Amino acid sequence: MTAVSVIIPTYNRAHKVCRAIASTLYQTYRPAEIIVVDDGSRDGTFRTLSQFRDYIKPLEHPENLGVSAARNTGIRASTSPLIAFLDSDDYWLPTKLAAQVAFFADHPEAAACQTQEFWIRRGTRVNPKKKHQKPSGDIFEASLKLCLVSPSAVMVRRSVFDEVGLFDEAFPVCEDYDLWLRISCRHPIQLIDRALTVKEGGSPDQLSRSRKGMDRYRIRAIVKLMKSGLLGRKQTLAALRELSLKCRIYGEGCLKRGRREEGEYYLKLPGTIKKALFGREAPFSP
Repeated sequence: MTAVSVIIPTYNRAHKVCRAIASTLYQTYRPAEIIVVDDGSRDGTFRTLSQFRDYIKPLEHPENLGVSAARNTGIRASTSPLIAFLDSDDYWLPTKLAAQVAFFADHPEAAACQTQEFWIRRGTRVNPKKKHQKPSGDIFEASLKLCLVSPSAVMVRRSVFDEVGLFDEAFPVCEDYDLWLRISCRHPIQLIDRALTVKEGGSPDQLSRSRKGMDRYRIRAIVKLMKSGLLGRKQTLAALRELSLKCRIYGEGCLKRGRREEGEYYLKLPGTIKKALFGREAPFSP
């Protein structure tokens, strides 16, 4: 049977990380290793992990470096051909890993797969909006609009990270959006149409609660990908369309808030990139 490494990044979540760890220990398919990366917590999280010392590999950052750095530390320390992530405020149903390992056994060509999720907001179950419905297969164009892969629901072949690189630690937000674009432009991401992950939201410590800068970093991710030369013409045109929409919304928002120089930069950015890709060379940076 194929070994699985589970990576749990955590920061100041001593009150929740135990539940996440327990949900991995109750899996019907036991992972080869559970790597918990404490990203510089100041609430005693690392001491809390000591109760699991016989079952986990605890790692600690001396200071808070961000979720990308924590996940990357876990990836580098892992040894299995399959990698699953679990955010410390989420948890799994008992058959989650078994379903994904079975999927990879049946589909040896697959690079990544994810499960459906139960969404909990402030203690109440909610249904995802239509725009959040997860597609399966070639999800690249749909993923340009918003992130459609949940780290807690996905399992990825380790070889994929050798191909596309790790999480970009320069992204304080939208780091998952950036990574899944880099993966989905090369590989299908398949969906196991069963809710086997419980995703919690609405808490004050959740990074995604703050939308500050998210649009800017989504733009940055698209520009970075377009500069990489990895996209085919159809993918490039789709990326350019979405970039134009995001830059218009963000740029006009900057103008309304009196940030004229920033607004004008983003309103001109798609045209600059279009010239660089399809016409004369022109410098650009996100």
